[in-house]
Amino acid sequence: MNLPRLVMLCAMLMPFVWSGAHARTPHLQQLAEIAPANLEEPQLNALSALVLNQGNGELLYRKNIDVETPIASITKLMTAMVMLDAHLPMDAPITISTEDIDTLRHSGSRLAVGTTLSRSEMLHLALIASENRAAYALARTYPGGITRFIAAMNNKARKLQMMHTRFEDPTGLTSNNRSTAEDLAKLVDAACKYPQIRDITTTGTYEIARPALVRVGHKRKKEWRHVVRRVEFHNTNRLVRDGNWNIELSKTGFINEAGHCLVMQAKIANKQVIIVLLDTYGKYSRIADAERIKTWLEQRNEGRVALKLDRMNGV
Repeated sequence: MNLPRLVMLCAMLMPFVWSGAHARTPHLQQLAEIAPANLEEPQLNALSALVLNQGNGELLYRKNIDVETPIASITKLMTAMVMLDAHLPMDAPITISTEDIDTLRHSGSRLAVGTTLSRSEMLHLALIASENRAAYALARTYPGGITRFIAAMNNKARKLQMMHTRFEDPTGLTSNNRSTAEDLAKLVDAACKYPQIRDITTTGTYEIARPALVRVGHKRKKEWRHVVRRVEFHNTNRLVRDGNWNIELSKTGFINEAGHCLVMQAKIANKQVIIVLLDTYGKYSRIADAERIKTWLEQRNEGRVALKLDRMNGV
């Protein structure tokens, strides 16, 4: 075959060779095209927010992480750690007293004065349902009482290098319990080392048995009878009941000064991440922010995988 004819034949075959090579990797092309968009950070409602790769300490997202703000019931994670550090008997009975009533905000409670539960049950209610009377009772029955307990909370904060954090009560009802998103990431990281806290805070619902006195009988003859009622408490973070989430630690918080707060440790895109959301506006805004973060991390991971595959295939 002479040279001119060979050149003409190669020119005719080249389009088919080119199109065939690209037809083998259309999915990689599509993923590579969406990768740049995935790198855009989510727009969050929270005043302060932090997302941390717990495995390597990489800060994935930050927003006003050094701003001090009230933290509401996020406080109860520290309450739980200090109580557990004391190695007190978890089956010991604790009775709710008038001392445990919220006289600052006059918040309600499903634990009436006189209710007796084990220390373990009180811990469950403080972390799952954010029961303020349960949290205060745990602190009140600490060796040395409430004053020693609050001192222990602040001492532990210093040991954890939470230099912009202070506590004045074990419930979070006071706005003087303050911290930063950066400090709370350290709190969550420390709390993850307590199996009881991980198990309790990711429990969707919890039930206790409560004795009650009810009046039974007919109009002419009535009598009082002792019965046992089952009372169900739900986790204040509905995401722990969502099958699309793999949450290993969680705590919510709310008072007017703090807004709606949420801290979590969760597995997203095959990474253990810590999420801190402080002072979000609106009842569902912290949940919406968490969903935005999850979507962003998953898409971010998909984009990186796509780019890596493209490089391996020479695209």
